[in-house]
Amino acid sequence: MNVSGEKMFNAPRSTVWQVLNDPAAMAKVMPGVESFVVQTDTRWTANVKIPLGLGGLKMKIDLEKVEEREPEFAKMAIKGNGVGAMMNMVTSFDLGEADGGCAMKWSADVKIAGPVGSMGQRVLQPIVNQQVEQVLAALDVQVQEALTS
Repeated sequence: MNVSGEKMFNAPRSTVWQVLNDPAAMAKVMPGVESFVVQTDTRWTANVKIPLGLGGLKMKIDLEKVEEREPEFAKMAIKGNGVGAMMNMVTSFDLGEADGGCAMKWSADVKIAGPVGSMGQRVLQPIVNQQVEQVLAALDVQVQEALTS
């Protein structure tokens, strides 16, 4: 399942870059984070409970930054394991200056295996879209907080 889009921030590119590369800020934008541990500058681990309809899917997620060109591009590989699902995702973003703010183009290639993955893209796509919207809204909050601190 491929998802992509654009997001405008009313903030300088340097501020958006700073937030996107701050593990503590990223922990605040991920849905359902129960714990978040920084392993190294490029590796993190999170325990999350992803909302799925009536219940939630608990997963241990390993995140690794695999490519970076400051202040414009980063790419992450994300692997998750939980009861009933395995997830592999590659996500990236490009940041550019735009109208006194920052334009972010992002994309994610999400693969879900196991019983949850067998629900199919028709069922999973709206859930993924909802999660993306929540992450982008939370990211905007973190960027605005970074501007005032």
